Amino acid sequence: MTWQYILVFLGAFLFDVVPFPFPPAFTTMVFLQIYYNLNIWMVVFIGVAGSLLGRYVLTLYIPFLAGNLFKPEKNEDVQFLGKVLRENGWKGQLVILAYSLLPLPTTPLFVAAGMSKTKALHIIPAFFVGKFTSDALLVHFGKYGAENTDKILHSALSWQSFSSLTVGLLLISALLFIDWRSLIQNKKFQLNFRIWK
Repeated sequence: MTWQYILVFLGAFLFDVVPFPFPPAFTTMVFLQIYYNLNIWMVVFIGVAGSLLGRYVLTLYIPFLAGNLFKPEKNEDVQFLGKVLRENGWKGQLVILAYSLLPLPTTPLFVAAGMSKTKALHIIPAFFVGKFTSDALLVHFGKYGAENTDKILHSALSWQSFSSLTVGLLLISALLFIDWRSLIQNKKFQLNFRIWK
């Protein structure tokens, strides 16, 4: 393996280990594939492996981060949400797969999993299938897009990229500020902004 593929792995890992919506890992995969003229399938396999490791590490450290940032009530609320989702079995896996296929940031999914202390193995298989499928398509499209650089640069500052960032921030806000226990148990929608220690 050449050092360029190590860059693909590290780039995907670094993009997906952070606990806030960041540009998707496939963007670094596309850039490195085009810049170094790398084998597309090697980039996809290695990049997805880096993303998986990044998301796994995120689920490991986010409970400690959440424990230091948020009140115990908020952490218990998200843990309750995670318990409800785990009890849905294959339906939960289907939701994770569908979500991973959509052009939405998966950071909120893994932040929620980490805060709810859901085991990464419960999420990663469905995430892998969705991530591999979507990243394979996007890296192939990226190669095509290299011939249309002006359009890509324009789309990086498009309403779609801003709306993707906005959706990611809204999903994290919903996770943090909605009282999930009240919503699920009592069917009562409540917001709680006093979640910080």
